Amino acid sequence: MSLIKIRKKLLNVESIYHESGPARAEPIKMGCIAVVIHNPYAGRYVEDLSGLVKDATAMAEILVPELLAALGGADKIQAYGKGAIVGLNGELEHGAIWHESGGWPMRANLPLAKSIVPAAKVVASAGTRLQIPLHHIEACYVRSHFSTMDVGAIDSPRPDELLYALVMSTGSRVHERLGGLRAENVTVKDGQR
Repeated sequence: MSLIKIRKKLLNVESIYHESGPARAEPIKMGCIAVVIHNPYAGRYVEDLSGLVKDATAMAEILVPELLAALGGADKIQAYGKGAIVGLNGELEHGAIWHESGGWPMRANLPLAKSIVPAAKVVASAGTRLQIPLHHIEACYVRSHFSTMDVGAIDSPRPDELLYALVMSTGSRVHERLGGLRAENVTVKDGQR
């Protein structure tokens, strides 16, 4: 029996044309899919968290294709990240479950992904906004793709809930121009350079 009890799912796609510079003909798209679920461990210490790790992974395997479809497919994705907001009756470790559960399904659906999936997590009250970091899927040192996406919901998470989120982007920052390793110059293929 699954430990996952979803109260709601959020899907948000932003189309970014410019930030005061020249407008792009084709926008950078940033997307987030998030779920608000009951925290089966809220209010108590549980030593073995593997049950939720397993069930949350199965949930992410369903969420990832939905986010990819909203952004135009896996071949469009250049950056990714993940995050968790734990309701006040939970503990930070309940958010850390999402490191493995959310990260591996994203990488499995992105053939070029070698880079670690960056993450943010916090224990907080409903309405908290989380800045989820993104970086390039092939090499984490590609500075042009360092960015964040703002994620949250005014009524979530309630004290006995978790909000788990996955974010992806079809490109770099819209007006990136600070140099460093370029995506087209990634050669080492080790997830870093």
